[in-house]
Amino acid sequence: MDTALILSLAREALLLMVLASTPPIIASLLVGFLMSLMQAATSIQDSTLSVVPKLGAAVLSLVVAGPWIGQQLSRFATQLFLVLPDIAS
Repeated sequence: MDTALILSLAREALLLMVLASTPPIIASLLVGFLMSLMQAATSIQDSTLSVVPKLGAAVLSLVVAGPWIGQQLSRFATQLFLVLPDIAS
């Protein structure tokens, strides 16, 4: 049972990592796409022009999704600390 419990915790940790990183990745992807469309429309080919808006979008998405991400991390940590004595025995 210890192996199944550890595998379940590892699976949940990986899933939590993917869910927590999704908001900034999607925000950066959308802003990068919009910036590339704008660069193509205006014929501006400076590759560094899109870095600041993508970084701003990622930070803004972390500010917006931060409470949810923190709540999920706190829930997982609480669950992990409650299960830790079962793993150690």
